[in-house]
Amino acid sequence: MNNVLKRKRGTGKLGILMAAVVMTAVVLSGCGSDKTVTANANAGTGNKGAKNETASSASGEPEVLELRYQGGVGSVTLPELAEDLGYLAPIKLKWIGNTISGPQDIQSAATGDVDFGGAFNGAVVKLIASKAPVVPVIGYYGVDEKRWGGFYVLEDSPIKTAKDFIGKTVGMNTLGAHSEVILKTWLRKEGLTDDEIKQVQLVVIPPINSEQALRQGQIDIATLGDMARDKALERGGIRLIFNDYDLLGKFTAGSYVLRKDFIEKNPNTTRKFVEAVAKAIEWARTTPTEEVGARLEKILTQRGRDEDTSVLKYFKSYGVAGKGGVISDKEFQIWIDWLENEGTIKKGQVKVPDIYTNEFNPFKDEANK
Repeated sequence: MNNVLKRKRGTGKLGILMAAVVMTAVVLSGCGSDKTVTANANAGTGNKGAKNETASSASGEPEVLELRYQGGVGSVTLPELAEDLGYLAPIKLKWIGNTISGPQDIQSAATGDVDFGGAFNGAVVKLIASKAPVVPVIGYYGVDEKRWGGFYVLEDSPIKTAKDFIGKTVGMNTLGAHSEVILKTWLRKEGLTDDEIKQVQLVVIPPINSEQALRQGQIDIATLGDMARDKALERGGIRLIFNDYDLLGKFTAGSYVLRKDFIEKNPNTTRKFVEAVAKAIEWARTTPTEEVGARLEKILTQRGRDEDTSVLKYFKSYGVAGKGGVISDKEFQIWIDWLENEGTIKKGQVKVPDIYTNEFNPFKDEANK
């Protein structure tokens, strides 16, 4: 394997006390009323279906000029923003459908059904532990004082404490990812036993439908994050129980992954992709939020998928902690520790220096200062 993917990085600690949680499956995306790609478990050829390959590795030009990906209904991903800003050219994105599941998205990347996918870092660790040939190359979403996810109930709900969650239904975008880990962390921190936590019923609800499901009584508790949260709060009638920012503080929570063989065959395309996403992160970080929201609304409107753009006026942040999405050890070590403590993976089965690479990120040196 390319030495760049095995380079030793510095170690770090999260600096936040967190209890171990149960992680049951292999995050955070939009929702999918459109088609969703089904991962082909028998696939393994990597960059299958890629077009416009060139023999330009030596010249530094991209080897592949089209990248297949999954999006989310009513949301604009960082690669989509990067393409609109002109950072990705001459590479173009090819949208092949939507997903509401980070684990499904990175599984599709692992099997070669898409060229890149993104998920919660704990889900990425679990996939890598299963010997999937993927490498995280850049962080793409996180939690900060502006972008965070909360667990909400109706204003007149009797649910007030962790004990009140027992026997209740909690809606979230997918299982085994960000929302489930956050919920179980909080429940355990609040003193619930494993048996009590098992009695909390988790229900998969596309993010675009979570508020409606809560208001109609289909679920008792809804996870609402970022723009959807603020839109729901503006309508009123809901109450926050807890949120992931108060629980864990600021951190990058998810990463985009590429297949190892894709990186090895297409280093220039990989570098261009990471560079473009990194620049888009910093553009969104340094540009007035109203301007960013307007840009996202324009992208959503122009792609013509008949989506509601109203939520985009609430945009505040992508929540990425590291400059340009540079990944740090602590953003994976914490999930490795949890998975080991719960017996989901063996001690030492996954090691931080072997998981990710910042090699292609133009901000790697600046972020390490």
